[in-house]
Amino acid sequence: MDSSEKQTQQGGGSGYGYNYGGYSASGYGYGYGDGGNSSGVQRSFQDYLLILRERVWYVVVVFLVVFSSSLVYTLSSPKIYQSAATVQIFRRDPNVVQVQQVMDNDIRSAEDLNTQIKILESVSIVQNVAQRLTGDDLRAFLAPYERTPADTAFVADLLYKNRKVVPQRLTLVVNVTYQHPDRFVAAKVANFFVDEYIDHNKKLRMDDSVKAYENLKQPAEEQRRKVDQIQQRLQEYKEKSGAISLDSRKDIVNETLKAINLEATKVAQLLNVADNRLNQVKERREKGLDLTELPFIASQPIIAQLLTRRAEQQIVIASLGKRYRKLHPEMIKTASSLDQTERELKKAIDTACAQVEAEHQAAVRQDEQVKADLAKQKEESINLERLALDYTKNERELKTNEALLQSLSSRSLETMLTGAISTQNARIVDRAAPAPESKPISPNIPLNLGLGVVGGLGLGLAFAFFVAFIDDRVKSSYDIEGVVGLPLIGIIPQIKRMEATDKAQIVLNNADRQVAEAFLTLHSSLRLKDESKNAKAILTTSTIPGEGKSFTTTNLALTFAAHGEKVIVIDCDLRKPNVHKSFKIENLRGLIDICAGKAKFEDVVVRGPHANLDILPAGGRAKNPTQILNSKAFELLISDLKKRYDRVFVDTPPLAAVSDALIILPLMDGSIFTIFFNKVRRKAAQFAAKRLLDANVPNFGAVLNGLNLAVSGYYYAQYYDKSYKDYYVVMAKQEETSPERD
Repeated sequence: MDSSEKQTQQGGGSGYGYNYGGYSASGYGYGYGDGGNSSGVQRSFQDYLLILRERVWYVVVVFLVVFSSSLVYTLSSPKIYQSAATVQIFRRDPNVVQVQQVMDNDIRSAEDLNTQIKILESVSIVQNVAQRLTGDDLRAFLAPYERTPADTAFVADLLYKNRKVVPQRLTLVVNVTYQHPDRFVAAKVANFFVDEYIDHNKKLRMDDSVKAYENLKQPAEEQRRKVDQIQQRLQEYKEKSGAISLDSRKDIVNETLKAINLEATKVAQLLNVADNRLNQVKERREKGLDLTELPFIASQPIIAQLLTRRAEQQIVIASLGKRYRKLHPEMIKTASSLDQTERELKKAIDTACAQVEAEHQAAVRQDEQVKADLAKQKEESINLERLALDYTKNERELKTNEALLQSLSSRSLETMLTGAISTQNARIVDRAAPAPESKPISPNIPLNLGLGVVGGLGLGLAFAFFVAFIDDRVKSSYDIEGVVGLPLIGIIPQIKRMEATDKAQIVLNNADRQVAEAFLTLHSSLRLKDESKNAKAILTTSTIPGEGKSFTTTNLALTFAAHGEKVIVIDCDLRKPNVHKSFKIENLRGLIDICAGKAKFEDVVVRGPHANLDILPAGGRAKNPTQILNSKAFELLISDLKKRYDRVFVDTPPLAAVSDALIILPLMDGSIFTIFFNKVRRKAAQFAAKRLLDANVPNFGAVLNGLNLAVSGYYYAQYYDKSYKDYYVVMAKQEETSPERD
């Protein structure tokens, strides 16, 4: 088998060129490349445009439905207006008087700001605004909703749903918006919200101040009475014991005692530190741990330097160890330096430890001295206290309670002052104004119509492609070449209502000039390639019945006969013969009789229904067609007919129904696959074509039958131009009116 045959078996053969209406089909167009390799065929952008062109009414209908729906919704929706008021929240309350606030309202973080936003969004603010809506304002507010003013829950719900609190990014400014069919009501309600927010915070601040003042008032009065009682008791004691002159002595002793106590505290702290350090040194020495890990040892300048030097030398030794052995001079020298550093470090550590021990001893001696001084001073104080114990006790209690009274009185006055001063933590920057009557926020006509256009087109396109996706019938050149895997070698236009016999001989009776010209072009295409040009026996089949295989066989045979070749048509559809009907001949005897040995070829062949054309009918319907087609007699008959005729056309049953065509195929020189436009499913046609190609017999390509001229431009613009239809009409009229010539 030569390379051209292999190419044909694989669905190749871009060389089956032909031209319909002046459009060259070489290469098959549509960006298919060589057109034969199904794995390389891909849909082009033009293919998708053709899909849309065929289903443009789906897009139009869906677009109109979606767009009209958006239009009706837009025109029927009530107008909604929006007004916005702007509030600035202060980072801290105005500092009118330098006093401490009862509540800290400073804005220090995003959480503090969000807290204020949540207050603005709170149900409490909504309910307060609802209470502000009274009289005419409330009636105007409820007018669009046809509700009574008594429906307070509905009012609060509307206020909650239609207001928005929008903080401005990177600022302390907040926009409070409200939407309502009445633009004046929208502005008034937005202003109510910001006013209520400021009043709400002011009220909370005053309530907190009053409550704090009331809480402080009673403890302050009780503390004052307690101070008065202590003062009275102390005065009575002075008068009774005559201890008025003890005050100055007590002060001196107390001051001295305080100083010694302070010194004792400091010494005790130093001793504690010294104890800790000494214990750490002893503990680490007993366990043999590294003393340089102690901060007070490692912080010594000389030790820090030696540690650094040791680390550097260890790094050098590690580096040299990669290059030299231990006994190398450089290694010995560096190790010696490291040992020297280690000795110096040990000596420095011992010195530091000795210093720690010396500091501890000094701290112990100082602690003993201070304790002795303290004991002496305490003894003197005790002697003094024996004289005025009750006096000192009462005096100390008096001072403590006086200090507490002073604190309570000061805080009470500050609280009363903050409650009396009216301050605000926010201010209104812009009050809400009624929106222009011509600019409602809803419905947004341009946006809604734009969404209607975009949504309508998008859904329309999606629906069109969905319909195309679920439609798996063969109709486009992409389906034939890309999916079925066969080159498209001919297109037969759809024929109007016509008798079956007229259709079978349409190339002779010229009942349809376009169809006749299509078969002439198919004839030319088959003669362009050596395989089809030299083929003697050609089989014609299809996927399912009704695709026009017999129609293609008879008219193609008549076309070859009209060009001077001796042609015979064999009806091998032994189950449902049809060729005899096409030529109005009897089907009493034929191929079945020859294969059964009951008749000779010369006895049953129908010679010359037309010039150069013979017909071999089936001879009835066979009960065992596969046995007949597998017989030796049939094989000898085909071999003999190849010698007698220039072309042998064999009409066979569809591949999807029976396997008769595959039995005959090995005896043939090639095959033609007939596909009816928009009838057979892709997978079925693909499977049938694969069975043809797997038989190792050249397939010349597919003939598309019954092309609807109304959609030919969608799928076969590069193959067929229906604008030439007028040309055939004009030519027919000219032939009818022109005089006949001998």
